Amino acid sequence: MARKQKDGRKEVSALPVESVLIRPPKKSLGQHFLKENAIIDNIIRLAHFDESDIVLEIGPGRGALTIPLAGKVKTLVAVEKDEELAVELKRKLSLNGILNVTVVPGDILKWDFKAMPCSGGRFHAIGNLPYNISKPVLERLMVNRDLMGRAMLMLQKEVAARVTASPGGKTYGALSVFVQYHARASTVLHVGCGSFFPRPKVDSTVIELDFKSPFPLRALDDYVFTRVVKGAFAHRRKTILNSLGGYFPLLERVGIAEALERAGISPASRAESLCIEDFLRLASTMDLTIT
Repeated sequence: MARKQKDGRKEVSALPVESVLIRPPKKSLGQHFLKENAIIDNIIRLAHFDESDIVLEIGPGRGALTIPLAGKVKTLVAVEKDEELAVELKRKLSLNGILNVTVVPGDILKWDFKAMPCSGGRFHAIGNLPYNISKPVLERLMVNRDLMGRAMLMLQKEVAARVTASPGGKTYGALSVFVQYHARASTVLHVGCGSFFPRPKVDSTVIELDFKSPFPLRALDDYVFTRVVKGAFAHRRKTILNSLGGYFPLLERVGIAEALERAGISPASRAESLCIEDFLRLASTMDLTIT
């Protein structure tokens, strides 16, 4: 059912996924479609988008989020890699008289984020991400962070745990540091595997990334910071001295040990015990010019 609003936008309920599929989902694209309206409504409600917002949807698929979300926002741009689904979604939107959604056939990993119609302002993102491209999509969002407001993303539960992890745990790693350096990351909603069609083997979690609230301290050189974090986590079971020594073979161990000392970090520490501020101090003391 469609309900027309004053500005011409329409609120439309999502259709049952199984009843409208024109063909089986493609395993090669990691397609698992949300099928429970209660979950869909929860995600949209918790996103807190409003009629002034411009939103990018990553991988709209059959439109489970697209159609009800269209009635909540000013403009929605939906980038879909599966050309058949893109054509079908355009048809469905037309049939429902939804005019504020643009469906773009394309690969989000190659798509130009500057193409968003936001007139110099920030836009938000939402998406039920295929598990096999979750990390590359996160990297794309971080690269384009200056264009972004918030992102509501459905990820594999284990990946979401890594993104939001705190120092000291096994799930805490380079991905945790990089994402939390560029955005405030929080867990929003857990979604069981039974909420998808076809049913995946693992559960999912919705997270929110707020790119307007990055870590308050900034690196003197983002390139050095990135390399130091990668080097520290390159060999998780080793001490940070040995891990950095293996990652930067051209650096003398004594130089790395001195950099750790200046940063106030024990050479016997392991990377997962260090917080973002520790990595920032270490990056400011290491000379990578010869690497």
